Amino acid sequence: MSTAIEAIYIFNQNNHCILEHVYRSRPPPAHAILPLYQRHTKPRPSVIHLPDINPPTVLFSLLHANLLFLSTASTDVEPLFILEFLHRIIDVFEEFIGAPLLANKIESSYDVVAQLLGEMCDAGSVCNTEPNALRDDVDIPGWMDKLLVGVGLPGNPTGSLSTGGLKQHLQLNPSTTGPAIPWRRANVRHTSNELYVDILETLNVTLAPSGRPLAAIANGSIAFTSRISGVPDLLLTLSASGGKIGLEKAIELPVFHPCVRLARWKERPGELSFIPPDGKCVLAGYEVNLMPSIHDLKSWSNANLQLPASVEVLKSLGQNGADFEIRLAIHNTFPGSVPTLQTQRPAFGSRGSGASTPVFGGGSNAAPTLQDVVVTVPIPNAVRSVIDLRASRGEAYFTTSESVVEWRLPTKAAASPGTATLRCTMVGPVADDDTDGMVNGFHSGPTSGDYDEQQDAYQSSAPQPIKAPDSRDKQDSQDQKKVQLNAPLMPSSASLSFSVKGWLASGIKVDGLVIDTRKSKGLGEGVKPYKGVKYLTVSRKGIETRC
Repeated sequence: MSTAIEAIYIFNQNNHCILEHVYRSRPPPAHAILPLYQRHTKPRPSVIHLPDINPPTVLFSLLHANLLFLSTASTDVEPLFILEFLHRIIDVFEEFIGAPLLANKIESSYDVVAQLLGEMCDAGSVCNTEPNALRDDVDIPGWMDKLLVGVGLPGNPTGSLSTGGLKQHLQLNPSTTGPAIPWRRANVRHTSNELYVDILETLNVTLAPSGRPLAAIANGSIAFTSRISGVPDLLLTLSASGGKIGLEKAIELPVFHPCVRLARWKERPGELSFIPPDGKCVLAGYEVNLMPSIHDLKSWSNANLQLPASVEVLKSLGQNGADFEIRLAIHNTFPGSVPTLQTQRPAFGSRGSGASTPVFGGGSNAAPTLQDVVVTVPIPNAVRSVIDLRASRGEAYFTTSESVVEWRLPTKAAASPGTATLRCTMVGPVADDDTDGMVNGFHSGPTSGDYDEQQDAYQSSAPQPIKAPDSRDKQDSQDQKKVQLNAPLMPSSASLSFSVKGWLASGIKVDGLVIDTRKSKGLGEGVKPYKGVKYLTVSRKGIETRC
């Protein structure tokens, strides 16, 4: 199976092509590719087969920051390889031209973008995607070069190779032969030596109407920031409840940066031995199954799943069944919570050489708090509006364009444990001005024009006694019909979003970060870097309760 990349296309939010870079073959032009992509309905898949063009082509797509990245392949290729290359392009662009990635930044820095695309892929074969290695190969103009080019003068002095010639220039520039470590730049120097570990876990939980968990997964990533001179050799130690066996059960499907030594991890799970890239990188990723055991499921409670908050939906309330209620249970329990270590990062240059450093692990003891709490309730399209939103805490509003009810709680309102409620009333497709003979705006009975066989004839020989209808039974019957008509308009799910600093749902924590001075090079004598750890658990509409 081939891994050849034919072309890269980038479109802005107005569907205008701002970049078209061809690597090999003769791919279709940008103006022909975009209509073939847009003819598929949203949400569009990441891999689309285009059999109508010659030769048949596979189109790969990726959306990022209102930019559309497309790539084509007319041969049998590995889809994940192409999609991962598009992700690497975005990461490298943000590293070199700044985040967030905007269309005007790409257009104004085309000289840098063209060099990056040429170095990352040559004739369709991926060569180098490490930002640290690309910095040695890509010429980034400074502010003086841009000023000279703006007034019509050459940006780079032509006399840079005049003394000594090309041979001396190659001897003085060891980066021309490529770095010894692909992911780390050569001759790294920092005035402030700092090491930071940031562990982020994203929750994806689905709960049944009864509250029992159907699926519960935490996707974690370990971000590492290194600003230290020389070539450090580091050892990061992780732990979880249950010791080594508990860590092996907790971390499933781990993936690592190329700098991590896999042999050390396999021999001693929980120990990451590596030489870090200079700057920021994603050191590792993992998946944790949060589902309780079969024994715990029989006696299920929120404590088994270890969620700081949960949502419950009550439907078809009120006399007409047009009300629904959202109950948000805030537990504020964080099992196995650990304090955020060294959260106050020093200002640039405040540590000097890093010779005086606090002991690792002596950070702030602030307890984890629930923040950015948002409850999102999708509403069926048949509902015209949602009125009379009554929230016991926070604020709630209905967005007509998106048919969504959002309920936001500030940090102070989410700090106290308890149950918060939100009661809403829905307005169906017809106004609820019901009168006698109407059910939710629809007429029923003889007045609607239907023929009634039980109705008296035009001529009757003897008058029949008129029975007084039971008004209570009639009202109950109408209310029951209204409840049945409003039942399909009720929400079917509710999702919960929040963030918690200083707590991980999996219970994983950092035990230590040690520098191996025997294997490290160029650190300097007596240098003790500043170290810090942060934990963050987020749910981006990840906790869904079905009803």
